[in-house]
Amino acid sequence: MSDQTTSVDYYTHDKITELVEQTPPSGKKRSLGAIAIVATLGSLLFGYDTGVISGALPYMYLPTDAGGLNINATEEGLVGATLCLGAALGAWLGGRLSDMYGRRHNITVLAIVFLVGALGCTFSPNIWVLYVFRVVLGFAVGGASATVPVFLGETAPKRIRGTLVALDQMMIVFGQFVAFSMNAALAQAHGGPAVHVNGEEQQWEAVKHTVDLAMIDGGNGTAWRYMLVIASLPAIFLWIGIRMMPESSRWYVANLRIPEAIGALKRVRDEAKDGPIANEIDEMIEVQRQEATQEKWGLSQIWATPWTRKLLWIGIILGLADQFTGINTAMYYTPKVLAAAGFSVTDSISLNVISGGISFIGSAVGLWLVTKFARRHVGIYQEASIVVSLTALSAVFFFMIQPFQDSEGNIDTGAAGFNSFAPVLVLIIVCLFVFAKQSGTVTWVLVSEIFPAKVRGTALGLAVAALWIANGIVAYIFPVMMEYIGGAGTYLIFALINVGSLLFYMKVVPETKYDSLEELEMRFEKEYS
Repeated sequence: MSDQTTSVDYYTHDKITELVEQTPPSGKKRSLGAIAIVATLGSLLFGYDTGVISGALPYMYLPTDAGGLNINATEEGLVGATLCLGAALGAWLGGRLSDMYGRRHNITVLAIVFLVGALGCTFSPNIWVLYVFRVVLGFAVGGASATVPVFLGETAPKRIRGTLVALDQMMIVFGQFVAFSMNAALAQAHGGPAVHVNGEEQQWEAVKHTVDLAMIDGGNGTAWRYMLVIASLPAIFLWIGIRMMPESSRWYVANLRIPEAIGALKRVRDEAKDGPIANEIDEMIEVQRQEATQEKWGLSQIWATPWTRKLLWIGIILGLADQFTGINTAMYYTPKVLAAAGFSVTDSISLNVISGGISFIGSAVGLWLVTKFARRHVGIYQEASIVVSLTALSAVFFFMIQPFQDSEGNIDTGAAGFNSFAPVLVLIIVCLFVFAKQSGTVTWVLVSEIFPAKVRGTALGLAVAALWIANGIVAYIFPVMMEYIGGAGTYLIFALINVGSLLFYMKVVPETKYDSLEELEMRFEKEYS
């Protein structure tokens, strides 16, 4: 039952202890593992829907008579960017909605949006309809990226909070790995992008500059639709599973629904390991007592208050830095990069599974690192490793790849002086790059921890919206950069950006590992005011 009319001062420690004794659990006991698995299905969908496009795009280039969408490089960038546009909107609005209606409620709605977006993309008759449903799908991706880390961070006890939120990142990467695996299986089953010319099958890469489109009477372009439709299954499981989980107790407390907070917390706490529930509720309410004289925080109040404004800037820059690592040049375009290095299109899609597998292993290592080491130190390791790997990738393209490319970017692997190991070396460095990024990713942990409770959803939504805007910029400009300045210039620019991000982690980012969310809030108010 809701008790929103009662003043926060009513809830003394004795009253809280009494309520804890009187209030039963609000439902069946749920393990933190079960909650994490169900909630992070949203993150798996996030990963699948962002990763699957890497294998689908080569088939979308095919003419419409061959089952493709006849896209060009600019439209390729827009396919990625429109999802990011929707994700930025979903992150911003999703954060606000989760503050208003609850974290679990938000995830339930997002499961439906995921399903609509996945089916809409699958059955799009042309590129313009695909853009619309990529925005819809992006809204769900962004909403999940803003809501799931908050839900996990608020539900977990302090002893495993970082681990549980890092699991969210691991599931994103696992979703990408699943997408790459499905792409590879479907590419092997269908063969590389091919067209039928007078009944004879021809590989599209070999004939695209010479064949008369009027002569094409079929092809295997519909493979991209099979890749996209698979995302509908986890969306259904997410909708079913999240309805069985409790709401965030911290969201209940932020809305002064204390009995409901106690009932929800009893479903997920082991007092022998996590301490008395009354003490945890009292700590949450203490923050509300300090904010009781203030109006409910919105963006204007965040911006007008020095310490929250600084935290907002830190969160936004963390989001920007996360994407300007260039990681999504690997998540969206690894087949394009490998093809530019000399692999066939079919092999490039299949080899993407290797980078996806390394990425997943990296995220598992990152789960261990974020448990054992300070957040800042993990971030510094990440950025330093990325600077080294991207600089090396730029050098390989400059010295070993680009001298053998023609004006259209095609590489002559049989040319005198070409080192046949160069494409393999590109794959190795890409794998090292994604391993460094995923094993050192602490962005989601940090942005789920640094903001005050009253505005956590809104502020995190803004930070994640900034992340998605940066993601969209990278998704749109990367194909253009590869076409006009090549792999060497493209990756050198990303390496230099990451030098700035490394300095940001070293000089600005605060440490959050060793305090509860409430302790962090009080500490930041004191330090940054």
